[in-house]
Amino acid sequence: MTDDDSVSYERTNLNTPNSTETIESSFQNDLNQANNAAAVQEDLGPKTSIEFAEMEHDFGNIEQNTRNPHVFSFTNTGEHPLIISKAKGSCGCTVPSYPREPIPPGGTGEIEVVYSPGTQKNQQTKTVTITANTEPETTILRIRANVKGGEANAEGQIEGAAQLGG
Repeated sequence: MTDDDSVSYERTNLNTPNSTETIESSFQNDLNQANNAAAVQEDLGPKTSIEFAEMEHDFGNIEQNTRNPHVFSFTNTGEHPLIISKAKGSCGCTVPSYPREPIPPGGTGEIEVVYSPGTQKNQQTKTVTITANTEPETTILRIRANVKGGEANAEGQIEGAAQLGG
């Protein structure tokens, strides 16, 4: 396939089966979209560097269905303003909050990560990926916890589980 090759297909709307829509895609079009995405990343400005006080945190033993916040502190150790474009947890149970304003050189900031294990149990490790105008572009923070709960007591009932009936 060359960059000029294109693919065309027709899609039928199930609600109006007598109508079709022609959709065309080409390798060049897909390549242009990828290049545009890279250009957006370059718009974050000149590269700088970030240094975290810690790269991982261990909550130790925690209970199921609890909210467990931790703050990761950082410093912009570069010569240009630090712009964090995204902070994403590895699952919905790990939610980061990050500064939306540029951090000046020498400035500090915080990323709060809230881990809510729900019904997860045993040893858990989750990550938060920070994307910024740094080299490398992404930094990975880790949290760990040993989630207790859901264990049967002497009567065979699950500790921490809701009791049904009345």
